[in-house]
Amino acid sequence: MSVAAYCVIAAAILLASCMQGSIGFGMGMLAAPFVALVDPSLIPGTLIMLATLVTILVVAREHQQIDLQGTGWALAGRVPGTVAGALLLVMLPDKALALVLAGVVLGGVLLTSVGWAPVPHRRNLVLAGAASGVLGTATAIGGPPMALVWQKVTGARLRGTMSGFFLVGSVLSLVVLAIGGEIDRHSVVSFLLLSPAVVIGYLLSRLMNRVLDRQRQRWLAISVSAVGAVVLIVRQITG
Repeated sequence: MSVAAYCVIAAAILLASCMQGSIGFGMGMLAAPFVALVDPSLIPGTLIMLATLVTILVVAREHQQIDLQGTGWALAGRVPGTVAGALLLVMLPDKALALVLAGVVLGGVLLTSVGWAPVPHRRNLVLAGAASGVLGTATAIGGPPMALVWQKVTGARLRGTMSGFFLVGSVLSLVVLAIGGEIDRHSVVSFLLLSPAVVIGYLLSRLMNRVLDRQRQRWLAISVSAVGAVVLIVRQITG
């Protein structure tokens, strides 16, 4: 990885970690399109490892706010979804995977923007967890389904619950990817090199939580995610 490539990816990871630390999701949606443009080999393994690190930090901070019952139902769906996502990753060629990744981001942006809010009862939590497992394992973007089902939860409750779910789900995804041979030395070394960006982003999120309105943070994350996804699609079509 060149110095320029590292700087671009680190900046995306820093901003994405700040968003996830502030609103409970955004790591994959914001960072994945830019990481895919610069170094596709970091998706999904390295990006999921980085997302796991930031969720550990947020869970340590907000653990008392986690909705354990809701998280449990969502994880019941995440397990089979994770296996399906690993199979999808093996079946799709790189270009198709990039287009799927961009499509997932734009789909999440659209659904979040129009304000569709499914009721977070058992069935919807299980379905959202399954969808998150498929998308999170295949593309490192598992946030949109859970953000939709939990979007009326706010503040520390949202951050804690989302992070509790993503921590367990990300570990499951990493185990399945490791078994499938998708985690290699390059993935681990890149994770170690980019970890400082995660920590800095997390620390900035503490400041963001005090000085910025949550809705503005949310729309900023949505806007940046959409731009990244569009750029990724254009590059895949014209490349």
